[in-house]
Amino acid sequence: MGWFMLSLTIMLAVISAVNSCTPSDRAALLAFKAALTEPYLGIFNTWKGTDCCSGWYGVSCDPTTRRVADINFRGESEDPILVKAGRCGYMTGSISPEICKLDRLTQLIVADWKGISGEIPKCVTSLPSLRILDLIGNKISGEIPEDIGNLKRLTVLNIADNAISGSIPASIVGLSGLMHLDLSNNQIYGKIPADFGKLRMLSRALLSRNKLTGSIPESISQLYRLADLDLSRNQISGGIPEQLRKMTVLSTLNLDSNLISGQIPPSLLSNSGMGILNLSRNSIEGNIPDVFGSNSYFMALDLSYNNLKGSIPGSLSSAKYIGHLDLSHNHLCGSIPLGSPFDHLEASSFSNNDCLCGNPLRTC
Repeated sequence: MGWFMLSLTIMLAVISAVNSCTPSDRAALLAFKAALTEPYLGIFNTWKGTDCCSGWYGVSCDPTTRRVADINFRGESEDPILVKAGRCGYMTGSISPEICKLDRLTQLIVADWKGISGEIPKCVTSLPSLRILDLIGNKISGEIPEDIGNLKRLTVLNIADNAISGSIPASIVGLSGLMHLDLSNNQIYGKIPADFGKLRMLSRALLSRNKLTGSIPESISQLYRLADLDLSRNQISGGIPEQLRKMTVLSTLNLDSNLISGQIPPSLLSNSGMGILNLSRNSIEGNIPDVFGSNSYFMALDLSYNNLKGSIPGSLSSAKYIGHLDLSHNHLCGSIPLGSPFDHLEASSFSNNDCLCGNPLRTC
């Protein structure tokens, strides 16, 4: 009987060891935990025992290898812990380089914790299976790792709303599978890489609210899957590339609050897929191209605070839909066309021009 119990105990221990995460993965996670402080929700209280694949908050493992595959920590979500607490998450500390010892990691999400600082560990670029790197909404500083392009499987890179500085690494164009890029609201400076168009799988490129300079690379027109491009609130200069006409999927283009000059390419306004276009607060000049038609459908069209002249195109009246239209603070003249969309717009949409008249402004 004693031998039976001993054998059973040994067998259960072996089974438990097989089904547990590896000691090296567990040690890496505990080092990750040690570098962070989460004072309100107690999410690390679940990190107990030897099996980090079972019941550890935010940790998921590959069911076959029992290696840690995902770290998913979101400080703003519908997670029951956050809902029950009735508050968003808050965490301080930094992301430990020990996280890089989780060499089977496919997702590293440490998002919206407000107080996490330090730098992005440079060693994350050595994680061969990483598909999602999401560190939005913290206080992370330093630069984007120079060899970020080594992450050949990366599909999402989101480091928005931090304090990251430096330039966009040249190697970033090597992320051939990247679909979502968000670098917005940081302190990134320098030029957008000239060969940015190599990111052929990209569907969203959000680079607003930085200190980017130089012109818009013509190679961006090679991003045939790109639907959303936001370069607003930078210091970008030069003209709007005529080649953007090739981007038939592009539906949202925000270039506002830059130093862009030259004229509006007619193809930009005649693109039937364009739904939101914001070119406001630049130095764009010339006339507004008279190229609108029955396929024009703009939820928002903002050309305000530029140096546009001439009259308001009559073809705007033939557009299928214009939701928000702002032509204020330019040098436009002449009568405001009748009919839709002009019959539902307020005077502020046309104010501070040279000599516009007609409803909703003064009578001509």
